[in-house]
Amino acid sequence: MTTPYYQDDLVTLYHGDCLEVTDWLTADVLVTDPPYGIRWSGVANYARGERQDRRTQGNEMPIANDGDLTVRDEVLAAWGDRPAMVFGTWRRERPRGTRHRLVWWKRGQAPGPTRSPFVLQDEEIYVIGGGRPRADSPLRSVLSTEESRSRIVSEVGHPTPKPVGLMETLIERCPEGTVADPFAGSGATLLAARNLGRRVIGVELEERYCEVIVRRLSQQAFDFSALEPITPEVRSSGWPHHDDETGLFKEWAS
Repeated sequence: MTTPYYQDDLVTLYHGDCLEVTDWLTADVLVTDPPYGIRWSGVANYARGERQDRRTQGNEMPIANDGDLTVRDEVLAAWGDRPAMVFGTWRRERPRGTRHRLVWWKRGQAPGPTRSPFVLQDEEIYVIGGGRPRADSPLRSVLSTEESRSRIVSEVGHPTPKPVGLMETLIERCPEGTVADPFAGSGATLLAARNLGRRVIGVELEERYCEVIVRRLSQQAFDFSALEPITPEVRSSGWPHHDDETGLFKEWAS
């Protein structure tokens, strides 16, 4: 049995490979931000008005296992058809079993190069599996956040941190039970689940990011008296759903 890297009343974090440390498979719902399979470098050069990513030396990448979708797909295969919300990008194939696609609109992202005709300002969130609770007010498919991306990267100490409020919004639309995040990264899923009073199991491959997660959890001391309805940092954009605006999650209710 693997010894947790960190554990409190609600959060359990393991350091290791999530295909080897499999305690997260005992959870009830998956909310995770896996490698996108795009060899993301985090650094770009816009010489001559065209984006040219500058890779790190050798084969090293800021995001482990980001060379292709192998690890993402192996993890999702192990999870099966249970409820999941999984981040990704339109530039790669969506996960098998995707039943809906949400869009995270990063409104606080810095503008791109002035000569570029377009700038990418969103990421996708794939809704997999059924069993979601019915809602009086369906969640619209475009979610926006306002935070400065460069500032949050610097403050958190992780290259691709997700907003905790965004993760809270996603978890609130998931079935009850323990949350799993086998790609814990900056720890946003773990923080969000704990804020909502839910148990969560995370696995992180790189110890430097385990340290980041523990620091963030320690800085945010949990207060059980604060379990009132949380107003997320995320708000609906007001854009209509392209298919059935009134029954967004109806078909996924068990």
